[in-house]
Amino acid sequence: MSDLDAVLFANEVFYRAFADRDMEAMDDLWASSAPVCCIHPGWEAIYERDDIVESWRAILTGMTPPDIDCVAPRVYFYGEAAFVVCFEVIHGDHLIATNYFVREDGHWKIVHHQAGPTRAIVPETPEEPKPTVN
Repeated sequence: MSDLDAVLFANEVFYRAFADRDMEAMDDLWASSAPVCCIHPGWEAIYERDDIVESWRAILTGMTPPDIDCVAPRVYFYGEAAFVVCFEVIHGDHLIATNYFVREDGHWKIVHHQAGPTRAIVPETPEEPKPTVN
């Protein structure tokens, strides 16, 4: 599997864990040795891994966790790190998100997630993921 495919797969695992309310998958995806940060829309930044996992637990076990789809992911590489910029479609509304991954023990693990409102136009048809390598 190419690095592009592996990062896209890790990104898909993130959104599948979100959509399926799978806390085990969400917990497993976050890096355990690298610094981490998560900024949910409208929240303050969360810097500790345990606090990030608990924030996801609160979201995923809440009364009405949102249905979510990832659209138009674009992957950027820099050494042993990669980030994905994509759109999140939640109940017809659109956010723009960045998911940052590092290679940890041979697997791409998320170290940063941030999503927020956007005025950008979401592509109507999915684009082929485009890697950018530095």
